[in-house]
Amino acid sequence: MANALPFTIIRNDITKLTVDAIVNAANTQLQMGGGVCGAIFAAAGAKRLQDACDALAPIKTGEAVATPGFGLPAKHIIHTAGPVYRDGTHGEEALLRSCYINSLELAMKHDCESIAFPLISSGIYGYPKAEALRVATDAIRDFIGEHDIIVSLVVFDKAAFEAGEELLGAVSSYIDEHYVEKRRDFRRRLLDYDEYVPPRDKKLSRGMPQPLTVRETAMEATTAYRVEAALDDIVGNLDESFTSALLRLIDAKGKIDAEVYRRANIDRRLFSKIRGNNNYAPSKPTVLAFAVALELTLAQTEDLLGRAGFALSHSRKFDVIIEYFIANRKYDIFRINEVLFSYDQPLLGG
Repeated sequence: MANALPFTIIRNDITKLTVDAIVNAANTQLQMGGGVCGAIFAAAGAKRLQDACDALAPIKTGEAVATPGFGLPAKHIIHTAGPVYRDGTHGEEALLRSCYINSLELAMKHDCESIAFPLISSGIYGYPKAEALRVATDAIRDFIGEHDIIVSLVVFDKAAFEAGEELLGAVSSYIDEHYVEKRRDFRRRLLDYDEYVPPRDKKLSRGMPQPLTVRETAMEATTAYRVEAALDDIVGNLDESFTSALLRLIDAKGKIDAEVYRRANIDRRLFSKIRGNNNYAPSKPTVLAFAVALELTLAQTEDLLGRAGFALSHSRKFDVIIEYFIANRKYDIFRINEVLFSYDQPLLGG
């Protein structure tokens, strides 16, 4: 599992994952149930697993206990009882958070380096999926900020996953406005009409030069200034490597390494490789993860990408989504990854 994302969302069958522990969304009596619980019992060997659970039952809502994985690829099964959702005012969030934290702490006690969770309480227990996802993400993020463990949140299919509607709506609008592929067919249809000629082009077609408007003159002057300023900033620094630029930015931001790689969803071992190799060639998601963790501007992000041989493009949906978050100074990498997952895009980190 070296260099895996510390926290990732995947679409898979949790019973088939080769991890140190999987989590069973159990009932307080630890009896075989339906859904994910039933699938785990069946794959592990229902009789043996039920016997092991009977010796530990009952448990309280929010508590966690461990049994062997038996017939599963996972070494351990951690059973936790999620809350039944009533209306959100009966301590459901605190109980749900306890499920994740207690499961993670128990995994650490069993020397687990990797663990996979279902989205607890989001099935027949009725917890709204978007809220269940937020609680899960916040709990996992807080825990891995202090511990080295690789965490996967597993969903069976996309229908079982919902990021916040407000956030997805804002991102969708940004994609509609900036994503080249979405606009290309519309532009082609417009240009098929003979009468569609921009007003300026009509005058230029007769050889008459058209003066720039006041707004256009100001825009050209601003662009020229920005280009000149950007060139001044990088002259003499053109050959700086990605690693050197990254370490310089960390120092300039007054941050420590651990804070940055955890905020970037970067594995500690990968960060050590980057720090120790001035010629390290990162992936694009890794570079962008550092840009988010360091809260860089779009211009600074483009510069860091350039050090690794990449650039943002409006012809790639992945790039447009990242651009939305950076342009709007939304630097929560876990929320970004939720949206990327919703659009079937690679997740940030490394």
